[in-house]
Amino acid sequence: MKKLIRIATPLIAVAMLTSPMIALAQSSQTGSATQNNSTDWSAPPAGTEQAQAYRDGIEAAQLDKAANRKVDPTTSYLYVHPKVKKEARDAYRQSFVQGYQAAVKHSSGM
Repeated sequence: MKKLIRIATPLIAVAMLTSPMIALAQSSQTGSATQNNSTDWSAPPAGTEQAQAYRDGIEAAQLDKAANRKVDPTTSYLYVHPKVKKEARDAYRQSFVQGYQAAVKHSSGM
């Protein structure tokens, strides 16, 4: 038992001392990454319905790509059957297509 304590105590101390350094390194990496990207492709436009439509478009593009389906926003279920009122469908579809195209562009590396 004494040997275990002699070994475990220094290991715990080292682990406690290195965790703040790891956290600082990770935060500096994410900070520099956001500074390098002047525009965030996944940032939705203003407005709650448009923002949701944009995120839905991104998700639909990622799902279509993963399932090896045709990459076309107009064939997506949420484009054809948006979950908004009739008067908001055109705005939803426009934001949906923007999000879909942004995700496709981002995944292709352009």
